[in-house]
Amino acid sequence: MNKLWNWSLTVALAGFLFGFDTVVISGANAPIKELWQTSAWFHGVFIMSMALWGTVLGSLAGGIPTKRIGRKNTLIWVGVLYLVSALGSGLATDPYMFSFFRFLGGVGVGASTVAAPTYISEISTAKSRGRLVALYQFNIVFGILIAFISNYLLDGFGGSNDWRWMLGVEALPAALYCLLILGVPNSPRWLMVERGDASGALQTLQLLHGDEGSAKAELATIKAHQSEEEASGNVFSGKYNKSLLLAFLLAFFNQLSGINFILYYAPVILENAGFASSDSLLSSIAIGGTNLIFTFVGLYLIDRMGRKSLMYIGSVGYIISLAMVAYGFKTEASAGFNLFFILTFIASHAVGQGAVIWVFISEIFPNSVRAAGQAWGTGTHWVFAALITMLGEVVIEAFPGWTVFAFFAAFMVLQLLFTHFMMPETKGVSLEELQDQLTSKDA
Repeated sequence: MNKLWNWSLTVALAGFLFGFDTVVISGANAPIKELWQTSAWFHGVFIMSMALWGTVLGSLAGGIPTKRIGRKNTLIWVGVLYLVSALGSGLATDPYMFSFFRFLGGVGVGASTVAAPTYISEISTAKSRGRLVALYQFNIVFGILIAFISNYLLDGFGGSNDWRWMLGVEALPAALYCLLILGVPNSPRWLMVERGDASGALQTLQLLHGDEGSAKAELATIKAHQSEEEASGNVFSGKYNKSLLLAFLLAFFNQLSGINFILYYAPVILENAGFASSDSLLSSIAIGGTNLIFTFVGLYLIDRMGRKSLMYIGSVGYIISLAMVAYGFKTEASAGFNLFFILTFIASHAVGQGAVIWVFISEIFPNSVRAAGQAWGTGTHWVFAALITMLGEVVIEAFPGWTVFAFFAAFMVLQLLFTHFMMPETKGVSLEELQDQLTSKDA
């Protein structure tokens, strides 16, 4: 069990770099716009959302290396991309060079959302899978909090070049991650299904289980389901339509909550909510801290209450908080009122969608198509994240704040209906049992 925890935590550290890389741009947003005098459209498309378009590519294409060279080797390259992106972004001399290196970092983020949850789900037990895969989400929000704190501490550190320090400092944890990931073994399910390496898979399973009998029993189960999967190895063959639809809708609703919009544009939104410019970066730390605290709650509950129960809690919290933020902006309520419900929104996300998304998508596809299925779900997530972030600057300038939050609240009503009528509970069910439940036998 110690090895299971250590390997899961090491792999999940990709989430820390994901969270840091995704949100660090919020502190550099204003100084970069002032430095290069970009238009709202250019700033939204190239400066703010270029990393997310890289993430789209990384997530959609990430299933290929995850399947072919393995989960571990893909994560090594993810660490390299983070390292190169951090250094290149911090040293960029023009907006195009900056956008290129942000794009590279985005490719790393996208690939990590495929490889890391896939790896952890494949080494976990049915009983522990939820909280172990959710370690990835915990590290994401931890990275987000550290990015907010780092931006606050580095604000003014380098004068007009403080944004370079904000972006470049990520090179340190990226280099450390590249070294740590070398110490984890390949996934036993990948070794068996993709490489036919039964002895290697058994060796890893023995390290995980601590005894040969349990390891051999799990390997036998993997082999039994492997023969069924080989009959149709294409994720779009029709057999997996239910899983594809569930992954698409969960990822779609994740972004239509407005979570990335709020995280990326936190300082701007807080200024519009009534905070002074000097307080907005500090107030952003409150967002990161709330996210971290309530992610602990989600981590604790996901294997106790289940994925569906957390989605109920999160959906109701989303609807109430987003509606109240819309009301606060419409009536020009106090900054404290708006911040309270923004933090309520963040808490609802952390307990609900934030805790569930990477776990659920990594569970609902069979071993042979898990990487492709994960790429489908995460690709959907990042396409909508990129669109929302790209349009964020324009939307902030063009529409009253209350209409944006009302728009997101309406979609969360639809998410509540999806949770109730379509989403299955996966708590405590083995990956092979879920394959039997969700795979069509007729296709």
